[in-house]
Amino acid sequence: MKNFRLTESGRNTRNGLLFALPWIIGFICFSIYPLIASLYYSFTEFNPVTVPKWVGLNNYRAVLGDQLVFKSLLNTLFIAFVSTPVNLFVALLLATVVTKKFRARGVVRTLFFLPSIIPTIAATMVWIWMFDPTYGYINMVLGWFGIQGPAWLMDMRYTKAALLLMGTWCTGTAMLICMAALQEVPTSFYEAAEIDGVGTVRKFFYITLPSIAHVLVYQGILNLINAFQYFQQVYIITNASTGGGAGAGFASGGPGNSILMYPLYIFHNAFVYLKMGKASAMAWLLFIVVALLTRVMTKVTKSVTSNAGGE
Repeated sequence: MKNFRLTESGRNTRNGLLFALPWIIGFICFSIYPLIASLYYSFTEFNPVTVPKWVGLNNYRAVLGDQLVFKSLLNTLFIAFVSTPVNLFVALLLATVVTKKFRARGVVRTLFFLPSIIPTIAATMVWIWMFDPTYGYINMVLGWFGIQGPAWLMDMRYTKAALLLMGTWCTGTAMLICMAALQEVPTSFYEAAEIDGVGTVRKFFYITLPSIAHVLVYQGILNLINAFQYFQQVYIITNASTGGGAGAGFASGGPGNSILMYPLYIFHNAFVYLKMGKASAMAWLLFIVVALLTRVMTKVTKSVTSNAGGE
């Protein structure tokens, strides 16, 4: 029997698979297996100390009959579809500023980007202090203009506004991407517009925006996906305001559950109420919603890109 010998191409394939094997094993163990397991658990009733018991579609019926599920989903949709355009506007505004030529431009770019590298937990704790109705800087500044500042994190009418304000502070990464897109717009477009007597505002809407529309849509998709994973900020805020709500035997979503986000409610069901099956069902319903929205946004991206390319 002849010895089996690999060709050079086969050896390269084997070596490549061996180098990638640690990542492949990790991907299967920590991504694929939990994904399949969560799908199975969504049809069972169990907690960390009991054996899963098959209950069919009962978890999905419980999810669809839970008013807090819809409340948390609406709160998450608010963050996704209100915070996203606000953050993109701020990022584009900052990018427009830092692309201008002026002294200390590098320092200004650094200052605008710095908030994006601050850990979320530390940044949220600082914002909680700034939102304090008595000693916080935000109400202090409003007081200079004779405005009585609200109890931002204790009044359900202002909690979402507080989250929006927090979100605009960390737009450094989006700013850099928008800045790169702005620098790629051909200067000949602006020169031709100036010859025709086009003003600054019209140049922005008829040249700048169409040229970078595909980048803005891409950033919008990323922001939407991140919005559906909005967890750390509200978890820290609700635990700080309740002195550790979960530890006190209940799960808080802020005043009137006004900042109860969908991922936070999944966490509550899984680790506070110990309803792992229901939490898994909620996670899969969220996956379906995000997949559908991503599909829609992908079509929008293709349409915008085609129009921008003049096709």
